[in-house]
Amino acid sequence: MDTITIPTASDMHIHLRQGSLMSMVTPAVQEGGVSICYVMPNLQPPVSNTEMALAYKAELEKLAPKVTFLMSLYLNPSLTPEEIRKAAKAGVRGVKSYPRGVTTNSESGIESYDIYYPVFKAMEEEGMVLNLHGEIPSDAEKNVCVMNAEEKFLNHLKDIHLAFPKLKIILEHATTEAAVNMVKSLGETVGCTITVHHLQLVVDDWAGKCHNFCKPVAKYPSDRAALRNVIKEGHPRFFLGTDSAPHPSHKKEGPEACAGVFTTPLVLPYLATILESFGALDRLKGFACDFGREFYEVKNEKWVGQVTLTRESWTTPQSYSFGGAGIEVEQGDVVPFMAGKPLAWKISKIE
Repeated sequence: MDTITIPTASDMHIHLRQGSLMSMVTPAVQEGGVSICYVMPNLQPPVSNTEMALAYKAELEKLAPKVTFLMSLYLNPSLTPEEIRKAAKAGVRGVKSYPRGVTTNSESGIESYDIYYPVFKAMEEEGMVLNLHGEIPSDAEKNVCVMNAEEKFLNHLKDIHLAFPKLKIILEHATTEAAVNMVKSLGETVGCTITVHHLQLVVDDWAGKCHNFCKPVAKYPSDRAALRNVIKEGHPRFFLGTDSAPHPSHKKEGPEACAGVFTTPLVLPYLATILESFGALDRLKGFACDFGREFYEVKNEKWVGQVTLTRESWTTPQSYSFGGAGIEVEQGDVVPFMAGKPLAWKISKIE
């Protein structure tokens, strides 16, 4: 098989940033073969109400008019059931939860879920989605660190699901066998996103390698195998959410590397190459195109095109530049995932 034709993909977890970085990243969504994406709200300041979400969406649509942007709010103490109902009527699709301090711009994250139960109830009634960053904060006294923070979070997912069985919940960017097993054990309203990079990386690939460092971190080979296997079986509640999170290279290569891997411009070439490597190329359409749209019950998408991928050996670019002249405009470059490494598939046509 030398060509593959599938619908444009759905990326149900993406970071599109702000300012000049946003101006580079957002048009690259379609370039990577994606026509609909679920946008994360962890900006500065966070997207915490309906007006902010709609204003951000308008900015994105100017940069990529054909792409459908599903917007989210940042779970925070000022969010009320009334705001949830207002957001739902305005088309905001969900609410993202960040535990305090575990990833980029999560300083306003939560410490306890119980106080948000009235918000979750309103979300359940309005058909909104709860997106969970599934980690608890590191705590040396409790033996919690980046390697076990996801597994120790999973009971929170179960508790929320049991309390609100009709609320659609997504465990975002799963990295562990325990997470896969937990999601599979729960009801049909619980889904899970898997990133491109977590299908390729294990702990040895990011330790000391700043451009592969992300949160949650890649774990053990057995965990990667569990992610790959659930895709190979075609489980419909596991779908693509790239968690593509660009940072300027100087913020990745400094003494404290920012967490995030950038995959947006090459989503489908990455996926086709990686899925083929473990015998799952036949699952590309379901995982990348169908299952996410079905879980989110997508309606009235602006545009769904056709992407043709051609078998061709080529090399991932070393970097993508952003920004322009002038001291007031941030500028620099972003190093993509697998920079300088070979890919086996290339997009030859999007129509």
